Amino acid sequence: MELSQLEQKLGITFQQKKLLKEAFTHSSYVNEYKKIKLNDNERLEFLGDAVLELAVSQYLYRNNQDMPEGEMTKIRAAIVCEASLTVFAKQFDFGQYILLGKGEEQTGGRQRPAILADAFEAFLGALYLDQGFDAVLHFLNTRIFPALTVDATASVMDYKSHLQEIVQKQKDRKIEYHIIDEHGPSHHKEFIAQVVIQGEPAGRGNGRTKKEAEQKAAKAALEKKLPE
Repeated sequence: MELSQLEQKLGITFQQKKLLKEAFTHSSYVNEYKKIKLNDNERLEFLGDAVLELAVSQYLYRNNQDMPEGEMTKIRAAIVCEASLTVFAKQFDFGQYILLGKGEEQTGGRQRPAILADAFEAFLGALYLDQGFDAVLHFLNTRIFPALTVDATASVMDYKSHLQEIVQKQKDRKIEYHIIDEHGPSHHKEFIAQVVIQGEPAGRGNGRTKKEAEQKAAKAALEKKLPE
C-alpha cells in the first residue's frame, strides 16, 4: 500500500519522504533488490528506540509524581517491550506498508512481532529526524499514551502488591478490598472498589473490571503517602 495513505491516516505529512520509506523497508527487501541501493530500517529503529524511551520516561515522570523510580522503570519496560510495540504497530496497520523480501512475505513476515515492533520504532526515528522531538511527543500523546490504562500496565505495576508490602511492614495491620457499587448494563459494567486498611477506608477506584477497580483503589491509597 502507498505510504501516503498511512500519512493521511495518521494526520502526519513527512517533508522527507525518503525517511518514511526507509522506516518501512525491511532488510530482506534490501537483500533481494541490491541494485536499487536502498537502506533498511535498522538504523532508524536504533534511533527510534532511544527517542521512544525518552518520551515514555518523560510521560511517566510528569504524570506520576509520587511514583518511585523503580516502578517507573518497570512500566517503561512494559511499554517499550516488543509485545507492546507490536500492538501499537497493528493499531495503525503498519504491516501493510512494510517492504519485505519474497521469502519473508511468504512466511508471514507482515504479522511477525519483531518486524512490526522494529517498524514502529523506525517510524518514530524517521519522524524525529523529519520533524523533531515535539512531533514524536504529539503523536505519542494523542495516539499511544491515552490507551495506557491500569489494566495495560497491571502486570508490571501491581499497585495492590505494592500496597500490601507497605501494610505488611506493620504486622497488626489488615488490608481488605470491597466492591461497594456497580452500575451499567452487563456488557458495559463499571465497578467501584474500596480498599480498607485496619478498618479504615484508604482509597477508592473505579474500572470496567473488578481487578481494575481494585488496582485503582490501591493506587489512590498509595498516593496518600501511607506511612511505611
